[in-house]
Amino acid sequence: MLLMLDPPEIVLILVVVLVLFGGSQLPKLAKNLGKAQKEFKEGLADGQKEATKAAEAKKAEKAEKAEKAETSDEA
Repeated sequence: MLLMLDPPEIVLILVVVLVLFGGSQLPKLAKNLGKAQKEFKEGLADGQKEATKAAEAKKAEKAEKAEKAETSDEA
């Protein structure tokens, strides 16, 4: 998205941000954005781990059902 902006537009946006938040608030804002990004990535990783565990449990359950069906057919 930033690639679609011309350099003067980017400078204007940066000036507006500087005026709105002030020079002393920008480091705090950047720090908070970094923390939020880190928490978001950790949340995504946790979600992927849970989804993987659920998928593995489903596969194991299906394999167990198939195994039971085979043993009942043989008997």
